[in-house]
Amino acid sequence: MSVGPFEKFAQAVGGNKGKWITLAVWLVLVALLNVLLPQANSQEDNTMSNFDSSKPSVQAEMLAEEQFPSGSGFPALLTWYRQSGITDEDLSNIQKLSQELGASPVPHQQFVVPFDQMPLPALKQQLSEDGTTIVQTVLFDKSVESSELKLGLEAITAKAEAIFKVDPTQVKLGDANQIAVRMTGPVGIAVDASGLFSSADVSLLIATVLLVLIFLLLIYRSPVLALIPLIAVGFAYGATTPLLGWMAEQGWIAFDSQGLSIMTVLLFGAGTDYCLFLIARFRSELKEEGSKLTALKRAFSGSSGAIAMSGLTVVFSLLVLLLAQYGTIQRFAIPFSLAILIMMIASLTLVPALLGIFGRMSFYPFVPRTKEMLVDRAKKKGKPAPVFTSKPTFGDHLGNKVVKKPWTITIITLVVLVIGVGFATQIKYTFDTLSSFPADTQSREGFSLIADHFNPGDLAPVQVMAQTEGKAADVKEKLAALPFVKVVSDAREGEKDPALLLYEVQLADNPYSIAAMDRLPEIRSTVQASLEQAGVAEAADKVWIGGQTADQFDTRETTSRDARVIIPVIIVMIALLLLVYLRSIVAMAYLMITVLLSYFSALGLGWLLLHYGFGVDAIQGLIPLYSFVFIVALGEDYNIFMVSSIWKKSRVMPLAQAIKEGVSETSSVITSAGLILAGTFAVLATLPIQVLVQFGTVTAIGVLLDTFIVRPFLVPALTAIFGKRAFWPAKYEEPTLQPDRS
Repeated sequence: MSVGPFEKFAQAVGGNKGKWITLAVWLVLVALLNVLLPQANSQEDNTMSNFDSSKPSVQAEMLAEEQFPSGSGFPALLTWYRQSGITDEDLSNIQKLSQELGASPVPHQQFVVPFDQMPLPALKQQLSEDGTTIVQTVLFDKSVESSELKLGLEAITAKAEAIFKVDPTQVKLGDANQIAVRMTGPVGIAVDASGLFSSADVSLLIATVLLVLIFLLLIYRSPVLALIPLIAVGFAYGATTPLLGWMAEQGWIAFDSQGLSIMTVLLFGAGTDYCLFLIARFRSELKEEGSKLTALKRAFSGSSGAIAMSGLTVVFSLLVLLLAQYGTIQRFAIPFSLAILIMMIASLTLVPALLGIFGRMSFYPFVPRTKEMLVDRAKKKGKPAPVFTSKPTFGDHLGNKVVKKPWTITIITLVVLVIGVGFATQIKYTFDTLSSFPADTQSREGFSLIADHFNPGDLAPVQVMAQTEGKAADVKEKLAALPFVKVVSDAREGEKDPALLLYEVQLADNPYSIAAMDRLPEIRSTVQASLEQAGVAEAADKVWIGGQTADQFDTRETTSRDARVIIPVIIVMIALLLLVYLRSIVAMAYLMITVLLSYFSALGLGWLLLHYGFGVDAIQGLIPLYSFVFIVALGEDYNIFMVSSIWKKSRVMPLAQAIKEGVSETSSVITSAGLILAGTFAVLATLPIQVLVQFGTVTAIGVLLDTFIVRPFLVPALTAIFGKRAFWPAKYEEPTLQPDRS
């Protein structure tokens, strides 16, 4: 019998010598990479801009830095609060802190509002109406990283503790006997965001490893088998992180802590899936074949194509993120795709080698044996020969149901999915950064104090710049007349161009909210109208709007554009890959439709759980695109694995029988793989960062829908309904031969 290329490759990596060589190569390679190259977490950068210079908010920021440098720093808002009312002694101590910061600035401090130069009566005018709250502004260099800004805030805390004789950041807000401070504003938010992600990295890795290990032990009840996928993923992780660190060091790519956190989940979840595809096939072959090497060759031949196709589908889908204009999304592309590519290679090389080393003992204590082995084993133990009966499995029953009642199953599953899609139309979105933080985070508590005792627009005023060309434009009056504007500052003249005027506009809304973002077009048109009335030519090009709200506005516009580009490209690309692999337009079409239905249904059901279960008022605007990439790409993995089994079996048996056996053969492995993948994404829901909680929840639901509805029911039912037409344009002739295992 001729040996095919898959069998030759399996012999090379899993044979008597090949398995040890393969393991040695991986050991040496990973060791060298970690010794010679920097780790990814040493190269992460959480200060990178999400926009290029073409975005309006970036242009406004550049103009502000050039013309108004004294006010263009990164503000930290020290929000002081005493429930019973701020005392004269409190104000005196705040003045001492202001004097200390002026005389001895903390790291990266640019400016502090000189409270120490104000008479006490004037300073009291800065208090809230109820006398409980005052906001002290400190400007920092906006070009430094969050870790450096954190040093500045910690230095302020140390100075405050020396003056107040207590750490005011640790004083509870309900304590009437002491004054408390909460550091908020853009600096406080940036530092808290960085801290939340950095603290999540280690806990996320530990939780993910433990979850995968527990799932594998519960499903396969074998300690050796539970370790094999983790060893493979560990090697892939060990190779990926230094490569990413080296690429970042060379300046080729960039990434932040959020990207590395999600990459960890993706690597362990998807990586374990690829390992299980081969392991399950290997266990099945060991029950039919006495030679473990022959069983490994057959298992590799039967699963490697699906593993490679699944892996490449995810890799190419993730590379499409390079088309994004929004920085965070674009920066996901290389780390995620490289991790999956390396994991796919490990699944096709290292895992066969490990299976070749451990052989049947991979499954100890439930060792798979052939019938002959079981008979011999019984004889040696002096027991009667076992009686072999073909007891139908759950997968067998499932395959029979799908073939017998395809229309019923199709209608029921479509109804379930469409109900989820219906809820997706009810979703509310937000781009509010603060809503992602736990309620007791310093920056969020500080913002709440400002919103409750002042005006929420104080947190991050909108910067409006207008080129008046020296003409008398009533910009301030027009802006102040807008019903959603609370305060408009006096105009400041540009240092290099006195005709360029800057106005600080405080909105009545939370500056990070959708409502605030929706105000910006009206603000722009109002200023433009004022300039036109004053006789300024081409006024539309002489208005700039900056600040956090403008940044959020550009985030919404840019991510919406990215979704319109990336989603169709991924759909077309996966469709083409399926077309090449299956050579069927019909099968490609219904596989794509089912996974898209699964995605929209996951969005709807995810919203249902988040809104009514977790009390979330709106989900982060980036979630639909994040979830789409993973649900669609990973969902197709399961479709590919099952349909490839049906396609192969259809060459040697009638299609109905091929569907039955395909469903039966893949049901257990895809169910276990789906549970593990969904579980790893669900780990994100345990983190204190709402954007990851929401992403993990929606993606986990999408994986579960694919695992328990789309793959076992809808796809095989549609295949049964289409019958021979499922292979179109290829012509399908049903064989009458049974599979030959020789």
